[in-house]
Amino acid sequence: MGMSSPLYSYDTEDKVKLAHDIADSMYRFDQIAEDRIPTLQDVSEADVKKFWEQGYLVVEQALSEDEVSTSIEAIMDILSGKSQGSKVQLVKKRSELKTFEEVELAARKVHDYIDHEPRLWNIAHQEGILGVMEKLFAEKPKVVQDQAILKPPTGGAEKPWHQDMAYGNLAYDRPVIGIWIALDPAELDNGCMHVIPYSHREGGAPHYAVRDWQLCDASVHVERDVAVPLKPGGVLIFSGMLHHGTPPNFSTKRRRALQLHYAPVSAEKISPQEYKRIYTNEMTGAEC
Repeated sequence: MGMSSPLYSYDTEDKVKLAHDIADSMYRFDQIAEDRIPTLQDVSEADVKKFWEQGYLVVEQALSEDEVSTSIEAIMDILSGKSQGSKVQLVKKRSELKTFEEVELAARKVHDYIDHEPRLWNIAHQEGILGVMEKLFAEKPKVVQDQAILKPPTGGAEKPWHQDMAYGNLAYDRPVIGIWIALDPAELDNGCMHVIPYSHREGGAPHYAVRDWQLCDASVHVERDVAVPLKPGGVLIFSGMLHHGTPPNFSTKRRRALQLHYAPVSAEKISPQEYKRIYTNEMTGAEC
């Protein structure tokens, strides 16, 4: 099961109201992640311990200004067709989009790019990122997924609360770790990441096809929500079991980010039967 498109967009008054209601009820904006590590090179053994305890770390600056601008250029080249081979997920048919601006506003995700776009391959294999992953795994890491997640202005849809390992392509028998890299300022009003600290300790939870493939809204501990605003080049490193989500972007600002997932080299995919047992209600009868 791959990452799915949002099941709605904000093109009517009712949908705009629904999106605001979801943002108000499912996210809080008064608890901000304050504990930040300056750079990837500063990640210590104490930070590694903290990661496994709380489920995430925030690093203030992981990419340089040049790496950020080069990453943005690569994404824009993919969207324009100048860079070929990567996949683009749109919320409208390509034939309906007449200008590059329309394409950019309709694009929600760019993925499977590292085999086609050397500039983004370099980010996924950046020495600092791989070094932190090796510290966290105590083992060499491998890249298991590459995406760019795009929230265009005035309508970038919510990504409801979920666990990344609940998506079949990330269902491994060893922990998966994500790194979410801000390319634009990711702020409270344009859909920065939100996390539930310590939620990774609860293990895999059933997901449901509601607004997306997501945790049941009623099971999300919204009162524990911590928002993670980031400057360009800042990163959130998080457990694939951590409950996290992003509210809609109602602002006039872009919110572009790279999201990469890593697993230990020894990790293997779990069976479809085991996936169903852990992450769906098919074998439990649980209801949302």
